[in-house]
Amino acid sequence: MTIEVTLPELGDDIDSADISGVLVGVGDVIKKDQDIVAIETDKATAEVPSTHAGKVVKLHVNVGDSVAVGAALITLEVVVESATESAAVPIAVPAVVEPANAETTEPPTTTPTTTTTPPTAAPAATPAAEPDDRTPVATPPPPEIPAAAGDVAAGPAIRRLAREVGVDLRLVTGSGSHGRITRDDVLTVVRKASQAAPAASETDDRETDGFGPVRFLRMTKIHKTIAAKMHESWTSAPRVTNFDDADVTELEGFRQGSKADYAARGIKLTSMPFLIKAVAMSLKQHPLINAALDAENQRIILKDYINIGIAVDTERGLVVPSLRSADQKSISEIAADLKTLTDNARDSKFSMDDLRGGTFTISNLGAVGGIYCTPIINVPEVAILLVGRSRKLPVVVDDEIRIRTMMPLSLSYDHRVVDGATAARFLNEVIGYLTAPSRLLLAS
Repeated sequence: MTIEVTLPELGDDIDSADISGVLVGVGDVIKKDQDIVAIETDKATAEVPSTHAGKVVKLHVNVGDSVAVGAALITLEVVVESATESAAVPIAVPAVVEPANAETTEPPTTTPTTTTTPPTAAPAATPAAEPDDRTPVATPPPPEIPAAAGDVAAGPAIRRLAREVGVDLRLVTGSGSHGRITRDDVLTVVRKASQAAPAASETDDRETDGFGPVRFLRMTKIHKTIAAKMHESWTSAPRVTNFDDADVTELEGFRQGSKADYAARGIKLTSMPFLIKAVAMSLKQHPLINAALDAENQRIILKDYINIGIAVDTERGLVVPSLRSADQKSISEIAADLKTLTDNARDSKFSMDDLRGGTFTISNLGAVGGIYCTPIINVPEVAILLVGRSRKLPVVVDDEIRIRTMMPLSLSYDHRVVDGATAARFLNEVIGYLTAPSRLLLAS
């Protein structure tokens, strides 16, 4: 019996996805819940698992295809899973498949367990009638020359990274345990390719424009989404940007004294948790900044919850996951949540829901060394705050020139909703919290 595995529902207002990777090939025998394709939609990437076990008899999609929800991805010759038949699954499953999917699949059943049997026991575990299967057990084939991309010993995050930077994992030698490909292995290939004359990939066409060689890079789904959102913001929201500095000398002293305690818990304490808390508490006092414009119905939506969108620079582009209920959390809780949020964003371990529900956005330019900027509003939000790199400056304090640590802030706001006085009051409130960090520790 054959069955088609289709693209499942992906969430509200999502009716299609781009295929960024095909993880199986015709003839592969796969398990139920094994990933079969990688997709990209809006700002999220994900793997789609098979709804059944069986043998792949047809592929309906290719990399780069845009596929509607409900459309066929693959056709399977269904394998009935039972205690007796699980051992009868064709031995043609490559012995290195299990390590490649160890992070996402269930523990191996009878046949694949031979891949982890010590070499001295392999002949006893593998029937003499199947001599070819003993070779991968005793001497696993190098990960750089498997028959299909699904045979590569690499986890989902590494596969995703490789697709996004244009690296063929079949040509990468893994330096991890049992030949597993690591992030550094992929980046090493990228660095070597950039030093030499890099070969054109499926998303990178080369020719000349009459003056010299040029390259054309296909826009991914995330780049298209960002471009559309930026165009919407630029053409719909008349923005004004206020620039100011916060004296964070006292805050820096407190942060430096607390770093060791946080490091012991695996958290690098930066100034961001303090800034997030300061913004969240200020939004409670200035609800017009924590709003959205419903232009179609000519109304302003005031949000009674505070979810801070954190702009994270990733290898796929800019994503803005939401840190929920920031006003109700302590500095410690925000620091822990921020680490999880940014790690998941950079490893693409997030869902579409993680990117929704934001009421205000913070962007950290200081992480790459900038000072001031005019950030683009993340519509339908009405304001965004950009923080630059803190630096020591001579400042007049009590009629004396002193060296103080100053944090540059740039607040862009939609002038259809927020006027200059409201924006200035809000920014002054944020600065007040940062200047006197004890207020943050007592805030609730």
